[in-house]
Amino acid sequence: MKIQVPIVSAFVDGESGGNPAGIVLNAERFSVEQKQRIAATVGLSETAFVSPSDSADIKLEFFTPTQQIAHCGHATVATFSYLRQDGLFTTDQLSKETIDGCRSIHMESDAAFMEQKAPAYEALNDADLQSALKALGIARSDLVNGAAPKVVNTGNSFLLVGVRRAETIRNLKVDLDMIEKLSVSLDLIGFYVFCFEDVGHGRDAGARMFAPRYGIPEEPATGMAAGPLACYLRDALGIAKQEFVIEQGRWMSPSSPSVITVRLDIDGNEQILRLYAGGRGVIKEIKEVVFDD
Repeated sequence: MKIQVPIVSAFVDGESGGNPAGIVLNAERFSVEQKQRIAATVGLSETAFVSPSDSADIKLEFFTPTQQIAHCGHATVATFSYLRQDGLFTTDQLSKETIDGCRSIHMESDAAFMEQKAPAYEALNDADLQSALKALGIARSDLVNGAAPKVVNTGNSFLLVGVRRAETIRNLKVDLDMIEKLSVSLDLIGFYVFCFEDVGHGRDAGARMFAPRYGIPEEPATGMAAGPLACYLRDALGIAKQEFVIEQGRWMSPSSPSVITVRLDIDGNEQILRLYAGGRGVIKEIKEVVFDD
């Protein structure tokens, strides 16, 4: 079978960079096995499959080249931005159905902001912390003061690790096998390593994301990780803001600069109720995919 798959870069910095995702429309015609084969053939970190939904505007399923995942930030932004630009969505308040429920989507022109849940935090035991540092090739002295690495979940779990120096995060020599093993044992999507140094004007932090468990050595933009980071910056580091701008992808090779804006919904007790992570998508190409049906 032959299908046309739009490739859309989400969370672009201006008109360039970003994280590409494949978008497959009318996906109800495909089985789970076919979707996995399509995603593997597309070969990007995630491909989104769009189907009709009885409970939301669309149903979205996300597949990496190796397996299905519950949520994907950049593929969500890519899909809604693409559908807005294609004229299929004209309203600003939308929603998606995923395998674990529905989430709201806010549109601002062709930028999409996706809802994430309130954060849940989990500290590492000393053995796992030592393993994480070894996997990243860093020491405790490289960590941001007062910022103990933690697992944070707003829909997917990521290990957040803050490092003090831009030179350290730029020159990480990671052990992907160790990251994969720890990601499996802690049930993580991956490691999200961040730094405050050497970021663009108006940006709160820069980050790198490693997810070998899902076939992703490094990803240029991760909305489902930037959301947890914004919560961590507020709750763990006391940065009393409700909007954070996270850049990603600039320190990877090849560089693909990306920008993710995260807005926190705070209640009267200063607790995070939910958040929205978003950005813009730019259509890069239409890829012809041939797979066995």
